[in-house]
Amino acid sequence: MPTPKSAFTRRNFLRHAVIAPVGVALAPTLVARADDAASASDATTVPVPTRKLGRNGPPVSMLIFGGDMPAYSPDFLDIGWSMGIRYFDTASRYGNGNDETKVAQWLTKYPERRKELFLVSKDHPREGPEQLLEMIDQRLERCKTSYLDLYFIHGINPREYGEASLDWPKSDAFKKVAEKLKSSGKVKLVGFSCHDDQCVKYMNAAAEGGFLDAIMIKYTPFFEKGGDFDQALDACHKAGLGIVAMKTLRNAGDAPKRLPEFEKLGLTTHQALLQANWSDPRISAVCNRMENVDQIQSSVAAIRSYKGPLKLAHLELLKETLMTGRRAMCPGCPACNQSGTEVELAFSDISRYVMYYEQDGNPQARDLYHQLPPAHRHASSVDLEALRKACHFKTDYPEIFRRAQRYFA
Repeated sequence: MPTPKSAFTRRNFLRHAVIAPVGVALAPTLVARADDAASASDATTVPVPTRKLGRNGPPVSMLIFGGDMPAYSPDFLDIGWSMGIRYFDTASRYGNGNDETKVAQWLTKYPERRKELFLVSKDHPREGPEQLLEMIDQRLERCKTSYLDLYFIHGINPREYGEASLDWPKSDAFKKVAEKLKSSGKVKLVGFSCHDDQCVKYMNAAAEGGFLDAIMIKYTPFFEKGGDFDQALDACHKAGLGIVAMKTLRNAGDAPKRLPEFEKLGLTTHQALLQANWSDPRISAVCNRMENVDQIQSSVAAIRSYKGPLKLAHLELLKETLMTGRRAMCPGCPACNQSGTEVELAFSDISRYVMYYEQDGNPQARDLYHQLPPAHRHASSVDLEALRKACHFKTDYPEIFRRAQRYFA
């Protein structure tokens, strides 16, 4: 029987819409024309399970509502809230600078929820950590809140912030900035996010410094046990830093949606991968990109059904599954981390921009690519085939760079 037109609410649209790159330009218009979403008042939901965020942080939702998505809107945030997510992640750049205003609109509508919400934003202090003392007021004004629960340096890396930034997480300058931010009452916790090839160095510096509260890192459950990344995770965990995982599902887009071994557990492949991330007790929360209500529901179901670490056999099956198929970037392996310190080419960044362009339809990927210094994006002096062979996941760097040239050159 045909569905009545009046029943096609924003919730129905978001439930069934899959925002593919070709549809990104149309998505805001479609969302704007849909009826108002059913608010959280029609479905009071128990918050999703929590874990403590490091030594100094509070318990936070183990599933994070990520930002920078085409469907991002106050109504979309409301749906995430109604399903129990109490941790929203945003940044000064997300949504071309508009995502924070969507958070503000949502908070203006529901001011009583601020005390239950763990709100995070990020910024780019290229002139040094001291710049955060000025930038924080812009973040608060944009979000229409008097404080952030957590404030990150966004995507810390030597190419944007300089080689000196490798020591920021253990520097007196950053320590004083963190202390001032927290004593001002404008920020409760301070840290950085990182998906750079030299992330291990930043992590070790944070563990040595001991004054930051949390870090957000590109994470895979398939790291080398006892390797550099594993040791850095241990050091940060022992130092009391809260560890947030990101980019965890970015290489699962073309993986089979269902496998018999996971169906026996009542899980899709993506849900199993989420649970693989939570299987590491050092990970407090996973920041997840959820583009429609089906994806929110699936992710929430994964955390609500999580009872404990996946078995090693299931982790091995996930790894084997992800090693096949077309990937835009390595999930993370020692070879890639080591190569990042040996070559000038920003192969990890370029792979990430290709992923943003292909999976998200994000036109900003082209701008990010061209912001790299020429030496960091020209592959003529680098053996891309050797990078492919060294990668534990056999990521096809020659093909990725051909795609980067086709998309961005």
